[in-house]
Amino acid sequence: MKFKKLEPSIRYLAEMKELLFDQEWAKTSPDLKLYYMYRDLSDNKEERDLIHKHNLRYDITIIPFIMLGQEFNKTAGHDHPLTPKGNMTFPEIYQVLHGEAVFLLQDSEGDSIIDIYTIKANKEDKVVIPPNYEHIIINTSGKELQTANWICNNFGSNIYKPFRQKHGFCYYALRSDTGEINWVKNKNYNIIPNLKFIEPNLWLDKFNIDKNKPMYHLVNDLEKLDFLKNPEKYNWK
Repeated sequence: MKFKKLEPSIRYLAEMKELLFDQEWAKTSPDLKLYYMYRDLSDNKEERDLIHKHNLRYDITIIPFIMLGQEFNKTAGHDHPLTPKGNMTFPEIYQVLHGEAVFLLQDSEGDSIIDIYTIKANKEDKVVIPPNYEHIIINTSGKELQTANWICNNFGSNIYKPFRQKHGFCYYALRSDTGEINWVKNKNYNIIPNLKFIEPNLWLDKFNIDKNKPMYHLVNDLEKLDFLKNPEKYNWK
């Protein structure tokens, strides 16, 4: 898939300054390109039509390794809208194509966090974002990070506003003196539980998805991605 020949959507620093921990750095930094989003990809027109017929979308995101002051580079973070049945948000599934990703997932209710956990994923690992969890991707790897995702194509846009009001998610990933992550709480939330650390590749057996196969291969078996469109049919406990 020669996606780099396509025109991506680009997320600039100017769009994300309010989401960063290091506000002093943000005030003086030039307007950097933070990451690149290639949406609605396919290898050929036949597969594109098939993907659209199943109301799905395949995307790739490229996140360079740069530091945002003290903070590792990250996506803006978002939530998905509720499904038509109205009691769950649309899930998503990611795979790391290159580099190492840290996913941060939170379940929030107003100013409080109900649940919060992080997943470190290496090349070929897959991460399912369950319903009702907001999520960001952080590049701590020291090199370019590439992730792919499948998602339902049946809703308009992601939800960003609540996290802008809170100046980001409930934890910031800062670089410590040793180069490791120093997780710092965002004081704009009232209640923040301790951070949990979860392994990647959970839920895959439930949906009969092969851990070792590239995720784009699901274009040949798109029924396995029904959980992205109809999460209410599945047990997420």
